[in-house]
Amino acid sequence: MTAPPPPLADLAVEELRAVAQSTVAHYHQRAHAFREGTMNHDVSQNVEALLRHLPGEAPQRILDLGCGPGRDLATFVGHGHAPVGLDGAEAFIPMARTHGGCEVWHQDLLALDLPPARFDGVFANAVLFHVPTQALPRVLGDLRTTLVDGGVLFCSNPRGPDIEQRQGLRYGAYLTLATWRRYLAAAGFELLDHYYRPEGQPREMQPWLATISRAK
Repeated sequence: MTAPPPPLADLAVEELRAVAQSTVAHYHQRAHAFREGTMNHDVSQNVEALLRHLPGEAPQRILDLGCGPGRDLATFVGHGHAPVGLDGAEAFIPMARTHGGCEVWHQDLLALDLPPARFDGVFANAVLFHVPTQALPRVLGDLRTTLVDGGVLFCSNPRGPDIEQRQGLRYGAYLTLATWRRYLAAAGFELLDHYYRPEGQPREMQPWLATISRAK
């Protein structure tokens, strides 16, 4: 199996826990404002990218990783699928259950407890960049394990020159396509497609990198 890239930072166990808790606290404290500010965001390109590559017809089992207040859960239900939400910010859990009308799990992103071969697809929209690179192989491995063979992982992350750092309470890793692709391959994923967002803009105005990968 391909080895993952070396981590961009070497954090002690206590530091890993602290940056994870700080990031979750940012969203927990701003849950209502986040819901109001993002409910009308158009992520249809990302949703369609996942749905187009799922291994079967609806209803497919989809894990919405970092589901927030449940906007995309409701979209997946509307498409006839069977989503489950997951988020680390406790304030989002009742919001997502109400808005999505489906099961939602409260779990730490760095300590996932996912059933094996449970899902046909994972939708990780604007969430995995919060994982420090030294923990990323384990987290991606957990997602590979919870996917069926041939299942699909969609990710959208802000791209960057391979750096990770704090920004206020939040921690983020900003990776190039080449580096992100190496992490995916090391975890057992084959990259199927990628694109940059927002659609139709010059590359320098497209801060988001989206990838669609298949579990091998």
